[in-house]
Amino acid sequence: MTAYFLRRLLWLVPVLLFVAAVTFALMHSVPGGPWDREKPLPPQAVEQLNRKYGLDRPLGEQFGRYLLGLLQGDLGVSYRQSDRPVAEIIGEGIKTSATLGGLAMLVAAVVGVPLGIVAALRRNRALDYLSVSLATLGASTPNFVLGIILIVIFASTFHLLPTIGWGSWKQAIMPVIALSALPAAYLARITRAGTLEVLQQDYVRTAWAKGLPARAVVLRHVARNALIPVLTLAGPLAAALITGSFIIESQFAIPGVGRAFVTAIFGRDYGVIMGITIFYALVVATANLAVDLACAAADPRIRYR
Repeated sequence: MTAYFLRRLLWLVPVLLFVAAVTFALMHSVPGGPWDREKPLPPQAVEQLNRKYGLDRPLGEQFGRYLLGLLQGDLGVSYRQSDRPVAEIIGEGIKTSATLGGLAMLVAAVVGVPLGIVAALRRNRALDYLSVSLATLGASTPNFVLGIILIVIFASTFHLLPTIGWGSWKQAIMPVIALSALPAAYLARITRAGTLEVLQQDYVRTAWAKGLPARAVVLRHVARNALIPVLTLAGPLAAALITGSFIIESQFAIPGVGRAFVTAIFGRDYGVIMGITIFYALVVATANLAVDLACAAADPRIRYR
C-alpha cells in the first residue's frame, strides 16, 4: 500500500504538467488579451504591460518561466488586480467555496444515499418509483435552472430568502439546495444500483436465512459493500463542490473561488486562470487518491500493490 501511495503521488507531477500545458495553450489560443477594455488602451501602454509581465516573449519561454515559478510554489499574480498573488485570491475564496461545497455534499449524501438504499429495498414499489423519479428530476435539472426556480419561489414570490451574498444561514439555503440536487441524484442512483447488486450475493442470502435482524443485514452486510461505488463517485463530486461551483457562486454573488475564476475568464486574467485551474486539478487528483484508499479500507478484498 505504501508503494502504491508513493507512486500515485509521483504521478501528480506529470498530471499537473499536462493540465498546465493544455490550459496555457487554450488560454492563449482565444482571441484577445488581459488588456482589452471597452475603451482601448494606448498601444504604448499595452506594450509596456506586455513587457512587464513577459507577454511579449515567445509562448514557449512564457510557459517555461511559469513552470519554474510553479516549482517554487508561485502560482503567479493577477494581471487585473494590481499584481495581487493568485495564492492570496485562492486563499481568500476557498473558505467560502469549501463551506458551500461541504454543505452541499453533506446534503447530497444525507439525501441521496438513504434514498438509494430505500429504493433498492423496496424495489418496484411506490417508494422505489418515487425515489427514482426524484433522482431523475434532480439529474436532469441544471443547477442554475434550479437556482432560478428557487429565487422565483422563495425570494421574488414569498420574500423569504435573500438572493445574493454569503454569511448568514438564510443566504446559504438556496445555493446549497441548488448545488446539492445533482450530486444527490447521482448518489441515489449509484447507491440503488450497488445495493441491488449486493442483495443478490450469496452472503446476503445466508444472512437472511440465518434469521439476522433486517437492520443488521442492511448495515453490516449490504450497505458497507454497496457504498464502494458511492465512494468512487463521491470523491470527485466532493472535490468539484468544495473547489467552487462556477455558475452557482456567480448566480448568487458568493465570493468564492468559482466566482473569481469566472471573473478571470471574462477578463482574460491569465495568472488567475492558470493558478485556479492547477489548484483545481491538484484537489481532484488528491480526492481520487483518497477515494482509492477509502475503498481499500471499506473492502478488505481490495489490495493495491
